[in-house]
Amino acid sequence: MKKLITSVFAILLFATTNAQSILGAWSGEVQISAEKTLEFNFQITKDGENYITIIDIPTNRVTDLKPKATTFDNNTLLVDGTNLGIKYEGIFDAETQKIKGNFSEGGNTFPLILEKSKDKPKVIAKRSQEPTKPYPYHEEEVRFINNSADVTLAGTFTSPKTNKKHPVVILITGSGPQDRDQTFVGHKTFLVLADYLTKQGIAVLRYDDRGTSESTGIFSTATTEDFANDVVAAVNYLKTRNDIDTKNIGLIGHSEGGIIAPLAANKTKDDIAFIISLAGTGIIGSDLVYNQVISMRAFPVPDEEAFNKTMRKAIDIASSSKKLPEVKSELKQLYSIEVAPILKPMLGSDEKTEQVLNGLVEARTTPWIRYFYNYNPADEYAKIKIPVLSLNGTKDTQVPAKIHQEGIRKALEKAKNKNFKIIELEGLNHLFQEAETGEMDEYSTIDQTFSPHALEIISDWISNQVK
Repeated sequence: MKKLITSVFAILLFATTNAQSILGAWSGEVQISAEKTLEFNFQITKDGENYITIIDIPTNRVTDLKPKATTFDNNTLLVDGTNLGIKYEGIFDAETQKIKGNFSEGGNTFPLILEKSKDKPKVIAKRSQEPTKPYPYHEEEVRFINNSADVTLAGTFTSPKTNKKHPVVILITGSGPQDRDQTFVGHKTFLVLADYLTKQGIAVLRYDDRGTSESTGIFSTATTEDFANDVVAAVNYLKTRNDIDTKNIGLIGHSEGGIIAPLAANKTKDDIAFIISLAGTGIIGSDLVYNQVISMRAFPVPDEEAFNKTMRKAIDIASSSKKLPEVKSELKQLYSIEVAPILKPMLGSDEKTEQVLNGLVEARTTPWIRYFYNYNPADEYAKIKIPVLSLNGTKDTQVPAKIHQEGIRKALEKAKNKNFKIIELEGLNHLFQEAETGEMDEYSTIDQTFSPHALEIISDWISNQVK
């Protein structure tokens, strides 16, 4: 008996030590180029017997990624983020107290060594506009199903405390895996927006993207059209409720959400009463991607004109209707001939150059980006007869206002839409913050989450539509 007890004790002691070793904050860097590294932060906790990992990539301003599963067995850590298109697998070295492994995204794999963070995880202070409970309105956790994709979407429904049937809006997030609050660098944009609108008498449904947070499904294989189908599922769910005015269901989409909204509205026929586009685009995706590649390039090139032509050629290849293996082969050949000579002096070796080129090929050929290249929101807006409000900030460096609003305006005129308003909001960035430069690095330094002026415009416009 004593031997048995001793053995059991040893097992329990090992398990406890194992758990204590892996729990906590970890950080590491991936070398992307001679001039650029990606910083990764992993926060590993435990809920009963289940490990939970939250990943931040501060370099890319990505926070709160929630992989679907984490296991730690025989000193092997496996973070399964197939819902997000990522994976990390590493071996914990008890002697060095490091986890040596590889981070994968799509077909791309990079070595990533994690070390226990010396400092406590950075806690971003609560932003001043973020509401606190108890709220002066009803709040309900809800779930609804997109039957066509076998996806269950989890969200929050808020409504005023009255017995009336209220108009309602569905909030549609921008690109990348987003939770229902569209949490980004400490800002909860959709929480602030939902709080404001609900206080003005407008019910709001917001939900986690598929494969993100509490929603099921796989985010990494979904396209813009798949996300539009999720919006249709949200509309169908709202139509089952008896506390809303089903004749006044509206869509509010931010960034990519702004191009999902017209596509979803056209799929639902007469169910949508109005659309609001926040920093939405108005041109075909391939042109948008090209413009961003050129304007946001972070490294010097010897011949800008030649480089720009190469990028245009790469996007043309990636957006073609050819089969995926052929597209990847053509892209790899193009990059090897025209991009490798630029990268190799910065990266220092053929191996690293090859790794980066493979990453570029994978990034240019995901299901989402292949659909996005050929999707033109103007085609959908050209069918829209319902009221539309389009808002863009004059300091938006990701989706510059003039070119995109012109695309939306022409499409709505083509549709002979009699009720639309297109407004440039002075001094606001892509997140609708009052900004100095509008650059992405500025987002986290601004305390304001959403311009009060913009919130007022949105609320007043909705009220005028539902009278």
